Amino acid sequence: MDAGTQLEYEELKEEMRRMVVINMDKPPQNVHVIDAVQRLGVAYHFEKEIEEALQIINHAQVDDDIYTTAVRFRLLREYGFNVHCDTFNKFKDENGKFKESLIGDVKGILELYEAANFQVHGENILEEALSFTKFHLKLAEPKADYPLSTQIADALNRPLLKSLPRVVATTYIPIYEGYGTIDQNLLKFAKLDFKTVQHLHKEEIKEIRR
Repeated sequence: MDAGTQLEYEELKEEMRRMVVINMDKPPQNVHVIDAVQRLGVAYHFEKEIEEALQIINHAQVDDDIYTTAVRFRLLREYGFNVHCDTFNKFKDENGKFKESLIGDVKGILELYEAANFQVHGENILEEALSFTKFHLKLAEPKADYPLSTQIADALNRPLLKSLPRVVATTYIPIYEGYGTIDQNLLKFAKLDFKTVQHLHKEEIKEIRR
């Protein structure tokens, strides 16, 4: 990495750090910021800020849609917070089944699927959610446009719980870019970081082989 690129990389990193901090008083928005930062493989730069943000998110009283609720639940579980699965009861009908209206929100049920994979023994609602979402995602995948179709296929093949961060970043960077309505600076930083890590790994391999 030349000096100019290195400077841009450091500036973008600090901008991303500020973005996490600035959104701390907006828990729903910060859920999506942290989710993108994590999937793009750059969360390791901001662990302290993310931990602080999730503390706030964990205690915030929110009434979010299925998408945000599921992402929030997954992130909190992943970072070791004690978050209860009862948060998904509001998405069930009077018969105790997940509402049919959720089927139209493919991104929402995709995130519910990812969240349900973080279940522990005895969490029946998450077992039901996993069955419900897997069934409808398999139906939705052939009809969905790119990049959502690819994201669904990747998730069904290997959910986030079973994936390594660097592998997730490899597949998610083009998906994130494909959605269009994205943070261009975050995308640029993720690409630079990915190349930097790749270069470091190659250098380490060279040293080992000497």
